[in-house]
Amino acid sequence: MVVDLTGGLKPDWEYSFAEPSPTEGMRDAANLWVWDDRGLIGLPRFGVESVAPDWSKNQMEMSVAFPDGRLLRNWEHGAGHPTKGPDGRHTRLGAGPLELECIEPFQRYRATYDGSATDTSFEALLQRAPGSKQATVQYEIECEPVVPPWVQGTMSEDAARMLSPDNPEGSFMGGERLEQLCRAKGRVAINGVELTFTGGALRIRRKGVRNTPGFWGHCWQSAVFPSGRAFGYIAYPPRPDGQPSYNEGYVFTGEGKLIPARVIQAPWLTGFQYKGEDVSLVLESGLGTIRISAETAMGMPSLPDSATGFPPLFQSIVRYCWDGEEAYGMMERSNLPARVKLPA
Repeated sequence: MVVDLTGGLKPDWEYSFAEPSPTEGMRDAANLWVWDDRGLIGLPRFGVESVAPDWSKNQMEMSVAFPDGRLLRNWEHGAGHPTKGPDGRHTRLGAGPLELECIEPFQRYRATYDGSATDTSFEALLQRAPGSKQATVQYEIECEPVVPPWVQGTMSEDAARMLSPDNPEGSFMGGERLEQLCRAKGRVAINGVELTFTGGALRIRRKGVRNTPGFWGHCWQSAVFPSGRAFGYIAYPPRPDGQPSYNEGYVFTGEGKLIPARVIQAPWLTGFQYKGEDVSLVLESGLGTIRISAETAMGMPSLPDSATGFPPLFQSIVRYCWDGEEAYGMMERSNLPARVKLPA
């Protein structure tokens, strides 16, 4: 069966705004997670976000992780790039040394980076002491979708209700958002030492106003397996008053459409362990109960200043196993500081 990689969506989903939005806080964002099939390298979430009113400087996050705990990071603002591509469509979004480009909607994407990054470690970041050592980083990565896109709020009436503007979950998600699993290939050079790889990726496209003050955490996992099977979900822990919160996901058999799912056992963030942590999950869907075992392989911790309004965050590359079939994928978690064992 042929897979509709557009999910019935129009190409407009993929294009950047031609002009800065007049809406205060309007966000035009493109992000990628990338992992190597051999587990030798991971790029846990990198991307560009233009936020109105000043689109001359864009927010940039660039992360590279290795299994031994070495991390390279450049999270800063950079000069915005022209959004218009060679064919006249607004297919690019960039900041400083990083650019993400839609070559063909729902078919092909490219990410490039050529600049520097702080050369640090997991332990140093947990101590909020990344140091001043710098490394040169260049990469070029191409991604091709293999799973239909998931637009948040479309898998169930409950999910749509939770993400309405009347609920804080809608502000946390931040407007229209889709994600889509891909196959990836590329090269990454650190201080001139080059590594080529094939693997997987998750791309995210978001347009909207996002407000995260008061955010109480989340768990987000996704992967595509060699057979073409895939899963993904995002869930927020119960609200501070104990009431249920947003919980939405899907499973994919390798053909047809996404099958709605929800997580009934999630590995909420309670501490920071670089690798080897059991982060298995259980999903409930029309296919029945699905148990996926998982173990962290590498990741990027972040202990934000309390003034940002965002809780402790951990972005990881994970090894998943579903009925004996294995693949790497992504995971991002956050939680309220009182629920997380933080370093002394």
